[in-house]
Amino acid sequence: MPSFDTVLEADLVEVKNAVDQVAREVGTRFDFKGTSAAIELKDKDITLFGDADFQLTQVEDVLRNKLAKRGVDVRFLDMGKVEKIGGDKVKQVVKVRNGISTEDGKKIQQAIKGSKLKVQGAIQGDAVRVTGAKRDDLQAAMALIREEMKDLPLSFNNFRD
Repeated sequence: MPSFDTVLEADLVEVKNAVDQVAREVGTRFDFKGTSAAIELKDKDITLFGDADFQLTQVEDVLRNKLAKRGVDVRFLDMGKVEKIGGDKVKQVVKVRNGISTEDGKKIQQAIKGSKLKVQGAIQGDAVRVTGAKRDDLQAAMALIREEMKDLPLSFNNFRD
């Protein structure tokens, strides 16, 4: 039976390269000289450091530009709250989304059920497997999922005939 998996996976190698480029640019830019502006990556968390909210916004803008140039969708970024750390310094943790959450998986499943297509969706961990009798139905399901879940940069893999 034909099937495919709907997944939410960022290219972590490209994310790491983009963070390295941002760190290099922050170190050499004139407006960041003598400030605590910095960026670091640990697992799937990117931490932005700065002297003020304005500086964090500048570092975030540079990060978004570098990610876009490297072909990583900026919708993978889940911006956290700005936190104060010692003195007048601030930091912000940005999470890189990986894996479909259970709520989003349920939304995808409900969209498939409500579409009257002859396909079934099943949540499997952090992916949603869609199976159907015909290849055309699966392609229609892909278009439906893209339409319904515009805020998530979903991709489809493991297509089996």
